[in-house]
Amino acid sequence: MKYIDHGTGGDAACMQLVEGPAPTPGPGQILIEVVYAGINRPDLLQRAGRYPPPPDASPLLGLEVAGRVAAVGAGVTEWKVGAGVTALTPGGGYAEYCVAAASHALPIPTGMDFAAAAALPETWFTVWANLVDLGGLKRGERLLVHGGSSGIGLVAIQLAKTLGVECIVTVGNAEKAAFCLEAGAAHAINYRNTDFAEEIKTFTDGAGVDVILDMVGAPYFQRNLAALRRDGRLVIVAFLEGSMGELDLLPIMIKRLTVTGSTMRPRTLAEKTAIRDALAANIWPALERGELLPHVFARFPLAQAAQAHRLMESSKHIGKIVLEVGQV
Repeated sequence: MKYIDHGTGGDAACMQLVEGPAPTPGPGQILIEVVYAGINRPDLLQRAGRYPPPPDASPLLGLEVAGRVAAVGAGVTEWKVGAGVTALTPGGGYAEYCVAAASHALPIPTGMDFAAAAALPETWFTVWANLVDLGGLKRGERLLVHGGSSGIGLVAIQLAKTLGVECIVTVGNAEKAAFCLEAGAAHAINYRNTDFAEEIKTFTDGAGVDVILDMVGAPYFQRNLAALRRDGRLVIVAFLEGSMGELDLLPIMIKRLTVTGSTMRPRTLAEKTAIRDALAANIWPALERGELLPHVFARFPLAQAAQAHRLMESSKHIGKIVLEVGQV
């Protein structure tokens, strides 16, 4: 099969299209003939040598794919060869064939193409696990999402709309603000020229928000605490601007705040399966109805993975970037 090799790691130029043997599915796994693969921030970290895969995972890049089942491992009865699936993977997506746990795959929603389907798993698994399972987000609350125009951000807006939650986002320019408002955000704050904590205070008449989904890290931590109301929850999913800083933790005690976070890749097979099942019950029916559709900003051939990574690094995109791997 053809796949992207990133050698010992480095900048985007280290990625090369090479050929090698295809993987085989083990017990409880399926082999997917990949049509499209999604690109995510963790891919960039792994490529740079800062996010090693779990010991039992493929060393190749790629955490989500969409394609057709090419083979099934022992004990798999849920999927048949030829079925169209989209799946969360622990690695290996930047390749013509990829192995995934059968219980981490979902059917491609009716009428959705492979490119859009490849943009679903990583963002939906992440947002559901962090906002619903960890953050306890519920109807009638207010949510602040940093990076509202990212793949994660747009899914968070959609989840908020589904749950009956008012969603506020931070973005870097007017175009991204307009896109988020069109997607269903109640308010968009340009973090480049506005202090989001002060804007939250004004927009909510001093009440603050119930939950914050943050991917920026330490530079936002103190202002996140200020923007939360009593019993608020701060959920951290990334540290794009760093994880170290000097902090005043007093607001956590005074306002009874909860600070939590997680990564998806190290979660157990059973934990990811539980998230898959929750998505199948609560989100996939809406996708089948043509709702909650992902926004695919750009598609690149597999051989142009470096260009795709450079686009993500530029933060000029809105929504998802995907790689075209195989034939539709």
